Formats: sequence, C-alpha cells, structure tokens
Amino acid sequence: MEDSKLEAMRHSCEHVLTMAMLRIWGGKIKAAMGPATDEGFYFDFDSDMKISEDDFGKIKKEMFKIIKEDLPIIKDEMTVKEAREFFNTNIYKDNEYKYEWLDQIELRGEKVSVYWMGEKGKNIPETFVDICSGPHLDSTGKIGAFKLLKIAGAYWHGDEKNKMLTRIYGTAFETKEELDEYLYMIEEAKKRDHRKLGKELDLFTFSELVGSGLPLFTPKGTLLRELLREYSEQLRTDVGYQKVWVPHITKKELYETSGHWAKFGSELFLVKSQETSDEMVMKPMNCPHHQQIYASQPRSYRDLPIKYMETTTIYRDEKAGELLGLSRVRSITQDDSHTFCRPDQIEEVYNTLIKIVKEFYSTIGMPLKARLSYRDPKTPEKYLGESELWDKAESIILDIAKKNNLNYYEVPGEAAFYGPKIDFMAVDALGREWQVATPQLDFVQPKRFGLTYTDSDGQEKTPVMIHFALMGSIERFLSVYIEHTAGNFPVWLSPVQVHFVPVSEKHIDGALVISAEFKKLGIRVGIDTADETVGKKIRTAVKSKVPYIIVVGDKELAGGDLMIRMRGLENQEEISKEKFIDKILEQVKNKR
Repeated sequence: MEDSKLEAMRHSCEHVLTMAMLRIWGGKIKAAMGPATDEGFYFDFDSDMKISEDDFGKIKKEMFKIIKEDLPIIKDEMTVKEAREFFNTNIYKDNEYKYEWLDQIELRGEKVSVYWMGEKGKNIPETFVDICSGPHLDSTGKIGAFKLLKIAGAYWHGDEKNKMLTRIYGTAFETKEELDEYLYMIEEAKKRDHRKLGKELDLFTFSELVGSGLPLFTPKGTLLRELLREYSEQLRTDVGYQKVWVPHITKKELYETSGHWAKFGSELFLVKSQETSDEMVMKPMNCPHHQQIYASQPRSYRDLPIKYMETTTIYRDEKAGELLGLSRVRSITQDDSHTFCRPDQIEEVYNTLIKIVKEFYSTIGMPLKARLSYRDPKTPEKYLGESELWDKAESIILDIAKKNNLNYYEVPGEAAFYGPKIDFMAVDALGREWQVATPQLDFVQPKRFGLTYTDSDGQEKTPVMIHFALMGSIERFLSVYIEHTAGNFPVWLSPVQVHFVPVSEKHIDGALVISAEFKKLGIRVGIDTADETVGKKIRTAVKSKVPYIIVVGDKELAGGDLMIRMRGLENQEEISKEKFIDKILEQVKNKR
C-alpha cells in the first residue's frame, strides 16, 4: 500500500477512535490532539476518569460500529472566528486544547482545516468533526484492519510542566495479514528491547541517586563502548583525523556566538561558579570549541584540510517525559569530528567520510539509506546564513550523493540550523530505520567566529566546516545495535568470547589453566565455578549469549580436542585447541 494511502487510513482511524471515545464517554473526556505516525497513530485525551486497556473491548466495539456505518469523511474550512463559535457550542465547549490550536492557526494567518465524519452540521454522536489537515479516506468503511496497542501517560506538548494526558496508541493496515505481520514484529521488538537486554546481559544500569537519563555502564557495557570507539577512531585516524580535547564546561558566550544559545538555550545545563561571575554551561556540542583550536593560530590554504576528532560526552537537559533507556539520555557521548577545508576540497572530504560510513556499517551488518536533510523554505527564520549559501550547500550534497551512488531521498525541514546534511539511516533486523552517521556541511559557523585562512592569492578566506559523527551518540547507537543483534554480538565485540563450564569441582583448576592460556592471547573468557549442574551452567551461558561455550571434563584436561557449542546451535563441533584459538583470533582480526 502506498505511504500516502496508509497515512490517510491511519488519520481516519485516529478520528474513528476519537469519535468512539466521545460516543462512549461524551463530556467526561476532552479530546486534545493526535497524529498519524510512521507506526500507526495516537490520540491524547484529558479525563479525570481512569481509562485503561481494560476498556479497549468497548472502544473497539464502537470503532467497528462506526466503520460499518461507512460514514463519509468530508474536508471543510472555517475562519478562526467561525471555528471558535462552532467549537464553543458542541461537545468541545470549554476544551482549552482546541482553543490553543486555534490561537496558533490565527497567528499563522491561516484558515482552519477540519474534517467531518458523517453528515456535515449534525451534532455528535451522529457525526464527528475535528481540526485536522489530513489526509483522510473518503469514508470510514474503507478503513482496513486496526488494533489498539497500549495506553500511556503523555504531557501536553511533551512538557512536564503541563498536564499529564491519557494517550491511546493504535495502528491500521489495509489487510489483516499486514496487521498480523506488524504485530509479530512488535512482539519481536519487545524481546529485543535494549533496556531489557541491557539488564539481562549486564551492560548498563540507571540510578535514582545519579539521576534520570544518566546511564552507568558496567565492565561488560564499557568494553562494548570502548571496542566501538576504538574502531571508529581507527577508521578516522587512517584518513588523517587527529585527536583533540576540550573541557566539559564553557562560558555561555561561546554558544551565543555560534548561534546555539538562541536556538537551544533552554536545553542546556547551567553551571554556577563560586569564584567568578561568568555564566557557564555544560557543553551541549563540541564544534564551537574545535573552532577555537582552529582559530588559535594563522592558517594557510596549504594547511587545509585540518581534521580534528574527539570522542567525548556532551550534556543536554532533555525533558523527563522524553527520556528512554539509552535512546534518549542527558549525557551523550559523541564520536565527533570536524574538518576545516577550502570550498574546492568539500567533495573530497565527503567522499572520504562516505567511504568510512560504508565500511563501518558493513562491518556491523546494517544496510544504509541516505536522507538528504534540507532547510524548510517555509520557515527560513529557523536557520542561520544567507539563502544563497544554503542553495549552494544543498546543491553540493545532492551532487555528492549522486556521484557516490547513494540510495538517497530528500527531506526538507531536517537540516541543522547552520547547514544541510546527509543523514545515513541504518536499517535494522526488523526493517526499522534509524539515523546514525551524519556529515553536515556548514558555511555559517566559521563566518560567525571569524575563522580565516590565507589563500594562494594572499587574500583571507573563510573555511568551510564539515561536522561528522560516525555513530552519532554512542548511547543511542548502542540502543539500536543491541536491538538489531538481539544481544548476539559478533565475536570481535562480545564482552565474553569464550565461556568455560567445568563438569565438576575437580575440573575447575584445569579449566582455569586452559582459560588463562586463551586470555594470554587476548581472548576474552569467562568461567562458571558455581556449584551447579553442567546443564544449568550451560543454560546460564546460553542466556548470556556468549559466542562459544566449552565444557571442560576429563578428556579436555587430558589434552583431547575441545567440544565447542556455538551460539544458536544445539550441535557441538569437535576441534583442536590450537585450531579453535586460530579461528577466534581470525574472527577478531577481520571483525567477523
């Protein structure tokens, strides 16, 4: 089914949900707002009643009834004045959410788009009307298979200072088969939830005493982070990036100059000094600092490109209601890079970065798409810099995408405030897309900071800056990668690569000797010395998702071949210790 038709179906189903809720509970609830989404739809309701998933039965019954009635869905327009009068005389009377919506439309100087469900002009429950820009189907009878998924609390506008509303999530598809497939994927996603696996595999934890959105990584989780960081830095070092280091706090004037303060000032952690009157903040990004390193001495065109990289933690005061495991945190570790180059070097730099991206994501087994993220021409006030520079920058990245044969699509409104970017979208094992690596083209900040280089003609010119992160946020990347692999990390990334299971207490010392031999060669090992049965020890090791399990008994201690149990397989492979060690070392070396 085409995306536009699916969006129309989900918008329509969302209205059917709201109509059903109002038919059942009438003035006891206030319908706030809700959109169609990539996954389905949701709607927020304000009610003093307790609405739970136990109510889904009667809600679905009423929704099926509305769909069976095959009510026409009709688009209409009102002036803001007409809409205020209309919504003040029906079931929306005293609904502050609708009036706030109308205030916003009035500020934009627009008419109010509404959709009727049923005969125009009749009152609820015979018909239904809501503010909406669509799209919608022609009638309720054209809605296919749907399901209500869950109920959750949601602050109005996502702001914890506002009232908590009741959000009902649902989804809709053209056929029951498509719906069933989606529901299967949801169940699979639950099994792969990185929060669940992070606890089961002992990778990270959270503490109320430390604070929300501030993850703590265990030895296993830290090892996973470090291995990924090392690989990211190796790929960039190989093409000329040099490490730099900047502090974690800075004067707010730095971000006023860069433009970040005006855009994101409310998202920054403020720091108070007991010694100075300087207003300080925890750094929310690194690019202004790296520009100060560039500005610390004169630069020639012969020096460019200059490439800095730094894997470091930044801090953003994310809203409490939006924090989610490692996906949305307040301490964000970036494998960050900044290139300062001449305009004629842009394509060469981008080609190098694209090559790195392809190599990294090929290694970890995630196919890529490329989203060319442009500014939204309808809201120029959201972006810094002249239109001519934006047009030039967008043209450059489009040309680069074509020359590199990227599987790309173009999206207005997703650019950074200082420039367009290529957002690489990794596709996971469940077919979901996640933004990961992102080279961003910036003509704006170097100019704001007065950065220069002396060109071949002796004139001072402004360099171009290219922002780049390979994983982006390591925390968010791990949330994606844990779910992609379901915790079955490849051998080179597994915190424990080989797990030894002694048959009995008398085999423990010998197993320790063998494991020490592996460890000396750089192989990460674990050993279960618990007073448990072999079967239970093996089940524990299987749950920890280690790639290889070796049971150590009399034969193994006598120097016989090892019986290797490979992850995901019931059968065991008999192999000599020397060949097995060579196999693991080869897998680690080639990152297989």
